[in-house]
Amino acid sequence: MEERRKWLLKYAHNLDCDALVSFEPENLYYMTGFWGEAVGILEKNGQTTIIAPELEVERAREESIDCNVITAERGVGLISGLMPKIKNSKVCTDCQTYPMMELLKKSIPTVKYSTDPFYRAREVKDSKEITILKKASQIIDEMYELCVKKIEMGLRESELQSILMSFAMEREMFSTGYRSTLNPLIIAGGPNGALPHAQVTKRKFAVGDLIVVDLTLRYKGYVSDATRTFGLGTLSSHAKEIYEIVKESQKVGLQAVRIGVSCKSVDDACRDYIAKKNYGQYFIHSTGHGIGLEVHEFPTISQKSQTVLQKDMAITIEPGIYIPKKFGVRIEDSVIVKDRPLVLHKFTKDLVII
Repeated sequence: MEERRKWLLKYAHNLDCDALVSFEPENLYYMTGFWGEAVGILEKNGQTTIIAPELEVERAREESIDCNVITAERGVGLISGLMPKIKNSKVCTDCQTYPMMELLKKSIPTVKYSTDPFYRAREVKDSKEITILKKASQIIDEMYELCVKKIEMGLRESELQSILMSFAMEREMFSTGYRSTLNPLIIAGGPNGALPHAQVTKRKFAVGDLIVVDLTLRYKGYVSDATRTFGLGTLSSHAKEIYEIVKESQKVGLQAVRIGVSCKSVDDACRDYIAKKNYGQYFIHSTGHGIGLEVHEFPTISQKSQTVLQKDMAITIEPGIYIPKKFGVRIEDSVIVKDRPLVLHKFTKDLVII
C-alpha cells in the first residue's frame, strides 16, 4: 500500500498537487484497501485518512490498511470532516458530484478535478493485483468448461446466464455493476451475437447458432474479462470462415503485445488482418482496453491511443466481426504485458461446436 501511495502522489505532483481526495470507491480501495461509502485523503507526507459515516466506520477500520478512520455525517458532513486535513494543501480530487465539488471549491478555491493520478497509478499492476487477476481468469475458464456442458438446443440465453452466475458467485466472483448494461454477462446467440453489447434475452439457442459468451466478472475487487464464441450443431461455411479470421486476428494481436510497443500498433495488427480478409467494415470497436478495478481502464488499445505498453499493464485483446442480423464472433483474453505477453485465459480458442 505504501508503494501505491507513492505512485499516487507522484502523479498528483504532475498536476501541481500535493494531496489527493478520493470519493470513487475504486480509487478509495486502491488508496486504502477499503471499498465502501467514504472519502479518502492522501496527504503529502503519505498519511492516509478515511472519513466515513457511522454505518461504515467499523468495516473501514477492519479492512483499511494503515489508515486513520474518522466518523462524520453523510453528505456535507464528509466534506466538513476532511477540511482540517487539506486546508493548507494543493488538492486534486476525483469528486464527480456537482454539489460536493461546489462545497470543496468554497473552502479550497484551487481544488482541481482530475482522475489522472488515480488511473495512471492503477495502469501498472503490482504482484498482488496480478495474482488476483490470474485467479479470476482461472474461474472464468472453468465457466467456459461449464458452457460446453450446458449449452444445448432450446436453452435460453437468460437460463445460461443464471447457470453461469450461480457458478461464479459460489466462487466469490460477482457482477461488475457496469452501468451500460442491465445484465451481468453478455450471452448472445445467432443474430443477437451481431450486437457487440447485446442484452441477454429469452431467445432459445438453435442449431446453426454462433453463441457469443462474454464473461466480465469481479473477484476480490478486480475484473477479468474474456470472450469465447461457441457453435451449436451444424454451422454454415460462412460462420466457420468468420470464426477462423477472428481467431487468427486475435493471435496476431497477442503476438504484437510486448513492452515498449504502442497500443495503436496492437490495434493495427488485429485490424489490418481482418481488413485484408475484406471484413474490416465489420470490426466496429477497438481491439481492447485496460482492466483492473474497473471494466475499462487505461490504456485503450485503439487506433487513437498514444500510449506505449509498460511491463505489468493488464489489457484485453478482443477483435470481433459482426454480420448484421446474422451472427457475430468475438474472441477475447485478458493479458499481462511482459516481454512475451502473459495470457491469463487457458480455455481453447479453437472453434468448439456443441
